[in-house]
Amino acid sequence: MGKIHEACGVFGIYDNDGLDVVSAAYYALNGLQHRGQESAGIAVNDGGVITGHSDAGLANEVFTDTALRMLPKGSMALGHVMYGTLSGNSRMDVQPIIVNHIKGNLALAHNGALTNAAELRRGLENNGMIFRSTSDCELISSIIVRERLGKGSIEDAVSAAMNILEGAYSLVIMSPTKMLAARDPFGFRPLCIGKIKDSFVFASESSGLDSIGAEFLRDVKPGEIVVADKNGLRSIEGLCSKKNALCVFEFVYFARPDSVIDGSSVHNARRRAGAFLALDHPVMADVVIGVPDSGIDAAIGYSQQSGIPYGLGFIKNKYIGRTFIQPVQTDRENKVRIKLNPVADTVKGKRVVLVDDSIVRGTTCARIVNLLREAGAKEVHMRVSSPPFLYPCYFGTDIKSRDILIAANHTEDEIKDILGVDSLGYMSVENIKKIASNTKVGFCTGCFTGKYPCNVPECEVRNKYSEKIK
Repeated sequence: MGKIHEACGVFGIYDNDGLDVVSAAYYALNGLQHRGQESAGIAVNDGGVITGHSDAGLANEVFTDTALRMLPKGSMALGHVMYGTLSGNSRMDVQPIIVNHIKGNLALAHNGALTNAAELRRGLENNGMIFRSTSDCELISSIIVRERLGKGSIEDAVSAAMNILEGAYSLVIMSPTKMLAARDPFGFRPLCIGKIKDSFVFASESSGLDSIGAEFLRDVKPGEIVVADKNGLRSIEGLCSKKNALCVFEFVYFARPDSVIDGSSVHNARRRAGAFLALDHPVMADVVIGVPDSGIDAAIGYSQQSGIPYGLGFIKNKYIGRTFIQPVQTDRENKVRIKLNPVADTVKGKRVVLVDDSIVRGTTCARIVNLLREAGAKEVHMRVSSPPFLYPCYFGTDIKSRDILIAANHTEDEIKDILGVDSLGYMSVENIKKIASNTKVGFCTGCFTGKYPCNVPECEVRNKYSEKIK
């Protein structure tokens, strides 16, 4: 729907109870499917030998009954779902990646994006390394293997690699005898720990734990390495710091509403966002509706704060995946036409408050507004539960250029006219930081402000563009 695109969901399970780790990974990937719908993969550790299966498609398409039966039972498994932000549908980029090296083998699943990937890749290639994909995952695994040759343990190698890597990464790593979960020192992307009996699980969101009946224990701390092995669970916190910067869009859009991330309910955060919008951008109206799915919680919050009744504004075709998952804009636009249908009885002859989570390109929002007009809405007042997108993101989404951002190239009045709405109101940057009231970490708001928590590529270009914001 012209949204920003999140990269991946990761999962890992270390079994101490004779569990079916393949089935656990499969069901967990379905619980994380919203994070990526272009590819899915599972790697399994059976007695120290790691094998896997991955392909383009949804988890239930990649893992047919035959494919699941062909995987060994094993005692550990990694899972991964991906949105292909780098190289489209290239099957070379699917994860988890499995690497055989002189000290054994490992598998790795990654969520995020490195800001120094080009520099690291050039250095390795100049020393003879050959890459078969464009993914950061292969780059990270190569660095870990290189560090492993001079270190005493896999956790030492991961720690050494983390001192080299810059940017966003949440990793789950499987060696012949251990499973590790690691989160970059800023904590850009979420990662949590769960438990089933005496077995340990890791997932991008608690929804991945819920889908297999695992108990949520806690989040992996930014900069922390968590190791699961025969001795239980232990933590390495040498890279932990107070400079945390979780992507605030996890709460606005990426995560499932039933997830809890870094101490805060996603559903409650979105309701709070809607309440802030009602306070900052009140309007006389008859009904509040939300754009499915993530706009609905914010619409409920707007309704509760404003006193304007909430109504069911759209019926969503549940058999169509998230339209933003389509890498080509024309594919996205074609799918929007059959994805949402307005409920005419809710909007006909009424002044409508339309709540959505974001405006990126604006093309889809304009089409949705037109659907409401055709259904008889008298007025349409758009409220957006995130600030205007003005800058690129370098940490795992595909906002790579200001050229695609409607807010970077038009004033709010111009956007209002382009969308065909009677009024337009965005969330403020100050309030977006307050929506997840119980979260224990800070937030990255670089795509709204141009102020990033760490160094990013093309700083000179970014600063040059910043002077041109209208």
